[in-house]
Amino acid sequence: MRLALAQGNIELKQFFRTKEALVFTLLFPVMLMIVFGAIFSGIELDGGITLAQYFVNGMIASGFLATGFQNLAISIPIERDRGVLKRYRSTPMPKWIYFAGKSVSVTVLAVIATILLLAVAVTVYGLDLPTSAAKWGTFAWVSVLGLIACTLVGIAFSGLAKSGRAAPAVVTPIALLLQFTSGVFFEYGALPQWMQQFAALFPLKWMCQGLRSVFLPESFAVQEVAGSWELGRTALVLGAWCVGGLILCALTFRWTSKRDG
Repeated sequence: MRLALAQGNIELKQFFRTKEALVFTLLFPVMLMIVFGAIFSGIELDGGITLAQYFVNGMIASGFLATGFQNLAISIPIERDRGVLKRYRSTPMPKWIYFAGKSVSVTVLAVIATILLLAVAVTVYGLDLPTSAAKWGTFAWVSVLGLIACTLVGIAFSGLAKSGRAAPAVVTPIALLLQFTSGVFFEYGALPQWMQQFAALFPLKWMCQGLRSVFLPESFAVQEVAGSWELGRTALVLGAWCVGGLILCALTFRWTSKRDG
């Protein structure tokens, strides 16, 4: 455990020394929240819910996607190209420590991103935080399952990138596509049906929906496509992605680039 925490500390130091990663992973969701909140200021959905209050759920879920999937799917291929993974594999350090360090880093970054988003939403847009333990409990398990799924899929996807230079060009469009179809930038129920069906295959849509059940009133559940929050299905889909992501990690992860053999 001490090794895992030490490795996580190294990962965090490397992250905070990279200005580009700091901006696009931690601050970009906050900037989007401010921009969308300013654009849609005063606009309300059915039930008196402001768009700012609706969008904060998607921005939190996008933060998990950024810190888990995007961050790892881009940074790991770069480390592989630089020979960092090859050197790790040749040391006596157990291989799982490397992944544990990544997980510690992702968790810390996700917590920071979520606190920043909630702070902006509460102070600037008057977001009402949940007052019941049940809603915070839902927030906890949706966040944990969603973050685990994003982390595992990010590690698995890192094995598919041909090079570190190509990784951002492959990963970023996928993340944007999921955000546009999963109810992050638009009200999910207003999207075309084919987009809804596409988004329902991936964890981001279910993270957004699960978080809406936390920050929106119960009366808003009828506005969902299924007429309810579908928390049971949310847990099932996110859990399936966790298992599937673990299997994909075992099948696709590579310690060396193709040119290294």
